[in-house]
Amino acid sequence: MNDKKKLVVVITHGLDDERASVAWSIANGGLNAGLDLTVFLASSGVDWVRKGAADKVHLNPEDPTMMQMIQKVFDSGSSICVCPPCAKVRGYSAEDLIEGVKIVGSIAIHDAIKSGAATLSF
Repeated sequence: MNDKKKLVVVITHGLDDERASVAWSIANGGLNAGLDLTVFLASSGVDWVRKGAADKVHLNPEDPTMMQMIQKVFDSGSSICVCPPCAKVRGYSAEDLIEGVKIVGSIAIHDAIKSGAATLSF
């Protein structure tokens, strides 16, 4: 059984909004603090994990690049989930997204929430 405290970060803002940079920074901070992290992307937040989209994005010069922050989530073994209708409306399929991203509904975060996860939305 995993006794780590859980954090769910919901990101609804995309490449042109610095609130998303804050969200990824806080998600990475959660990893640094030893939290069990799940990132759920909805609305334009799904654009972050389209192949190539975040490769050169660096919204806050004090933070790592966006792709480095996304990669850290994967490297930690944490999940990045994408809202299926949000992907579909943008014409994205699994092949369009970074390897390891899961297209799955909000059920992906409900177990974490039911077990006491803190939730943050951006």
